[in-house]
Amino acid sequence: TPPGHRLRPSQLSLRPLARGMSDIVKQVEARTWSPSSWRALESLQMAEYEDKALEAQVLSKLSKLPGLVQAAECEALKADLAKAARGEAFIVQGGDCAERFIDCEPERLEAQLKVILQMGAIVSEATGAPSVRIARIAGQYGKPRSKPTEVVEGHGEIMSFKGDNINGYEPTERKWDPKRLLEGYWHSAATLNFLRSLVMSGDMGAVFGDLDLGFMSKSAEHAQSMTYAAGVRKLAKDPAPATAFYTSHEAMQLNLEEALTRKVGGKHYNLSAHLVWIGDRTRQLLGGHVEYFRGLSNPVGCKVGPSMSDAELADLVRVLNPGKEEGKLMLITRYGKDKVAAHLPGHIKAVQATGIPVVWQCDGVHGNTITAKSAGLKTRAFEDVMAEVLAALKAHRECGSVLAGVHLELTGQETVTECTGGCACVTEEMLKDNYETWCDPRLNYKQAIEAACTVARELGPLCVETSK
Repeated sequence: TPPGHRLRPSQLSLRPLARGMSDIVKQVEARTWSPSSWRALESLQMAEYEDKALEAQVLSKLSKLPGLVQAAECEALKADLAKAARGEAFIVQGGDCAERFIDCEPERLEAQLKVILQMGAIVSEATGAPSVRIARIAGQYGKPRSKPTEVVEGHGEIMSFKGDNINGYEPTERKWDPKRLLEGYWHSAATLNFLRSLVMSGDMGAVFGDLDLGFMSKSAEHAQSMTYAAGVRKLAKDPAPATAFYTSHEAMQLNLEEALTRKVGGKHYNLSAHLVWIGDRTRQLLGGHVEYFRGLSNPVGCKVGPSMSDAELADLVRVLNPGKEEGKLMLITRYGKDKVAAHLPGHIKAVQATGIPVVWQCDGVHGNTITAKSAGLKTRAFEDVMAEVLAALKAHRECGSVLAGVHLELTGQETVTECTGGCACVTEEMLKDNYETWCDPRLNYKQAIEAACTVARELGPLCVETSK
């Protein structure tokens, strides 16, 4: 194990026992919070740097740079998420598993925004309710990994790639380098500046006018999908209301997140993104990530997998949303299509018992990753991803709850072949045709659009109370 790597330490100090959960909450709440209070606790998945002086220099610089978003925008997202939690809107969140510095170029960025906006428009057309469009973009440069190292032919055992913020993908660039944190900031700033200026230009009509669902012609639901498309194309005349978007990323590297935290009007916001979330590998109640997140005024998310107990989830909700604020806390479930029925109803009931409002979202991808036998590459079947989303929707309805949105790893690139299935008809044998990802497989453009149509059809019209 590399020196200083904190990927898989003992869980004994981090995982509370089932009994005495309320004592855990009291223990956490008794602490005095600050943007740096997480440093006294164990934090998993973080890179640690050999050159401490350089690290300090980089973090000092980041702490003085402007935030990438505004606190008022974070509050606006919180209000939008509250609407979604009440069933008055629907969240479409998606983007790359891990952004790459090399993809920070106009055509790719425009394609990423286009697919999110089109997906949101499809859902809005079907439900009659607004969509909340959140991109995994302008900061999704770090990724947790299941193993700290890997064996690469010709190089032996080297550090695993943890995202461009931490190290390079090429075997010769795997050393953790704090200068990459600054590179991540500049790439995020360039990305967000381009996307904002694109929207502000007012020339977004083609995003909706060009929607073509001809690739779904063999689908049994093609006629209904074409009805959605016809409605979306009408937005070409007045696209402005459908082009607002928010940014998000997993906040894994806490020293980076701390450096981009600012005090605004007496509250602390992470101004690197509108929404940040805790991953399933870093959600320990007594760990550094939960400690950092509990003091933020941003809307925040947390991944919820099958290893989380009902009692642990109830305590997590109490810690992350003690003020019972609507739109504050998003719970992103990711079980695997065959595990939803076994875990989600219990999780829903545990949260309902706390009386704390949350925003439920389904991540249909992370629990359904497999290794293709023919290609030897990680992949996901479109049908499995959709099966989890639809199972989650069913469970929420049966429990008197609201599924407020979906969270998918996807790309706006049409020719990518990383996930199988769907009307795009990608087979395992085709995966090597254009397998771009450096981490997990993404739905390509056609699969993402088909996913939006599938979700839209199952949601149907939403009852929107305009008085709220």
